[in-house]
Amino acid sequence: MTDLSDWTPPQLPSRTAISGRYVTLEPLGREHAADLFDAYAEDSSGAMWDYLPSGPHKDLAAYTAWLDTARLGWDPLHYAIRMADGRLGGTLSLMRIDPRAGSAEAGWLTFAPRLQRTREATEAVYRLMEWSFEAGYRRFEWKCHAANMPSRRAAQRYGMSFEGVFRQAGVVKGGNRDTAWYAAIDLEWPALKVAFETWLDPANFDAGGQQRHRLADLTRSVLAARDPLVA
Repeated sequence: MTDLSDWTPPQLPSRTAISGRYVTLEPLGREHAADLFDAYAEDSSGAMWDYLPSGPHKDLAAYTAWLDTARLGWDPLHYAIRMADGRLGGTLSLMRIDPRAGSAEAGWLTFAPRLQRTREATEAVYRLMEWSFEAGYRRFEWKCHAANMPSRRAAQRYGMSFEGVFRQAGVVKGGNRDTAWYAAIDLEWPALKVAFETWLDPANFDAGGQQRHRLADLTRSVLAARDPLVA
């Protein structure tokens, strides 16, 4: 058994902004409602809401009503994502925050089309991970509907290990949810941090914005160091 006698449980997060290279995570507030609703309206099909517990919201009033409840909570602790051009691109949260165990989860990722598949989207998740590990948390979790393959691929791209599927773990929007679990731990964090910083460095992108090194390749080497079967 690993001795944790010298480990001190971390503090709960405070409702303060988290700044990065390309994004700022702003504690969710009513002032964000209209801009977020406009961003989400870019998804005319509503597909971005398929695996989320709420949405799509029929109008700004309905979205504001949801936001007014979400913004007052501490777990999940929701953030609005301010992109490099000043626009809002979506929200995400820290949730299932358990200082006694040293674990926290990234959840409620609600990314508008303008944010999807961008450097800002990747950095938003990274900054939550960075805050968690550097605050003293030991484990950073990612869970999603097992049928949500884009989310599962994202978890692996971010360097999280697949830990299994909980069958019939919930009922969401009237349908069964099997939940796929992923996580990174503090022993992996120093190498994961280097991988993210290498990928986010402007030098990793050419004049057309194309990446020179894939984040998945950088994080795969981290996982392979702990589990040769990943390579």
